[in-house]
Amino acid sequence: MSSNAKSLADQIEDLLPQTQCTKCGYPACRPYAEAIANGAASYNQCPPGGVEGVARLATLLGKPVIPLNPVNGMERPRPVAVIDESLCIGCTLCIQACPVDAIVGAAKQMHTVMPELCTGCDLCVAPCPVDCIAMVDATPGKTGWEAWSQEQADAARERHAFHVSRLRRDKEENDARLAAKAAAKLKAVEAESTLTPEERTAQERKRAIIQAAMERARLKKEQTATQAATAPGIDDVSRSVKKQIADINTRLEEAKDKP
Repeated sequence: MSSNAKSLADQIEDLLPQTQCTKCGYPACRPYAEAIANGAASYNQCPPGGVEGVARLATLLGKPVIPLNPVNGMERPRPVAVIDESLCIGCTLCIQACPVDAIVGAAKQMHTVMPELCTGCDLCVAPCPVDCIAMVDATPGKTGWEAWSQEQADAARERHAFHVSRLRRDKEENDARLAAKAAAKLKAVEAESTLTPEERTAQERKRAIIQAAMERARLKKEQTATQAATAPGIDDVSRSVKKQIADINTRLEEAKDKP
């Protein structure tokens, strides 16, 4: 598609660095481009683009070059995220936060950042519960578009588009699984209505035994958690135990809801 055939929002988006950092006040670069095009946002709200980014947008829009809005942040060297792997607990929150899938790892396993893919958006830092992520300058002395090439921006845009598509697909698949689970549960309930009184009594007895066992386990875990929380000098261990107990209690509560 030629530039003449592109909408104004398309042309604006082409001039953004595609870090998807949300510092502009919008959830991604594309919504910000659309906001500029329809007059809802100014063209000086993108710190990663820096002053040169403002100049590029000003030229396109036929407007004067103005300073970056400090409310959105300051121009700075491009950072990359670095994970202290000795502290990482494998919670996956950073993976979920990354808009360009630059972090790899699995649940309860060490994560790592692929620096060549990181856009320096900072979005992985806040969700980390153990503060094991640091943002390190990758381009000392170079800021804005001097620290970020058009090729990198184009690649980041493609990865973000794939990221959004993957999240949409995962949601659709999860919704389908929940619908199938609900249908199976309804079918099980309907099947129970055909049981004889003796079969129903036996099933209720079995269910009561299972629930009693889960309740005993829950009480025991609560007792363990209380002891761990009050034990002196084992703060780190007690936090770990509490997390394990919380996970177990969640599974027990989920199990109670099952027929």
